Amino acid sequence: MALDLERIAAICFDVDGTLSDTDDLWVHRMQRVLIPLRDLLPGRQTLRTARWLVMGLETPGNLGYEVLDRLNLDDEGVSPMLAALQARYPLAIVSARGEQSTLHFLEEFDLLPRFGAIATALTSRHTKPFPDPILWAAGRLNVPAEHCLMVGDTTVDIRAGKAAGAQTVGVLCGFGSERELRRAGADLILPTTAQLDEVLLGRN
Repeated sequence: MALDLERIAAICFDVDGTLSDTDDLWVHRMQRVLIPLRDLLPGRQTLRTARWLVMGLETPGNLGYEVLDRLNLDDEGVSPMLAALQARYPLAIVSARGEQSTLHFLEEFDLLPRFGAIATALTSRHTKPFPDPILWAAGRLNVPAEHCLMVGDTTVDIRAGKAAGAQTVGVLCGFGSERELRRAGADLILPTTAQLDEVLLGRN
């Protein structure tokens, strides 16, 4: 699959695992806790069990994110990428986080001015994988949902985007594996979120 670049008029970003490193930090902490219990785990898989448990902890209003947040980058590539994209596209956040945690993250890294719409856990009646928050964000940006691009690291993000009629980009810097994201129907898969401007704007 490939993106139809001419169709993209706005971009929606997930937060955890996409803009923020929270997921990996939680997973590694949980894995350390599970190591003494590995004989009791299915297949003695501490990493897989840790990822499963952290996914279960990602519930609306979970303020534990605020302690572990950091920008999802090794070379400060996310901030310049967002700045470059904002010059051409309206941007939105579509997250299953609570509002307070989402705003805290965006404010901490001075990202709040980049986004014209911020959909969080309780913005819509249903959150991802339902299309509701993407449809809401598209409405706030005054862009048809089918002209939006949903960027996220999990199959939940991809399924929500597809349900809204949007194109989707899966990123491998969070929870999802390439196989999972491809099976969910991602139109494009990138190693990191920071590479998105290279694809959309032809930057090298």
